[in-house]
Amino acid sequence: MATIAVDGDWIVVRLSVLERLGALVRSDPRGRVEDVREVRVSDTPWKELRGLRAPGTGLPGAVMLGTLRFSGGRDFAAVYGKSKKAVVVEFERGRYGRFVVTCARGDEVAATIAAVTGGSTPHN
Repeated sequence: MATIAVDGDWIVVRLSVLERLGALVRSDPRGRVEDVREVRVSDTPWKELRGLRAPGTGLPGAVMLGTLRFSGGRDFAAVYGKSKKAVVVEFERGRYGRFVVTCARGDEVAATIAAVTGGSTPHN
């Protein structure tokens, strides 16, 4: 399952080889720590998704993996299942506007990222 972590100056969504194939990406999506506007946890990850998946893999309620494009830009999502929390990282600029990644310990992951970035961690 995808994870999200701080790696030096970057926030990185780490994907398995199969997830990279499903998302149709060559490398792990990343955004600069200095560009983080907000970090939060969402109890409703499916409602966080915006735009059309292109490219990637999606099955409503089961998996959304890949780039979501909308009129304001693009997000990267790795959302699985119905009952998990997601970490949402919003960026001021960069390739992606947001990362939406389901995590078993979303509160801990969001707090770790917020501590490094200085971002807030409101709970949705």
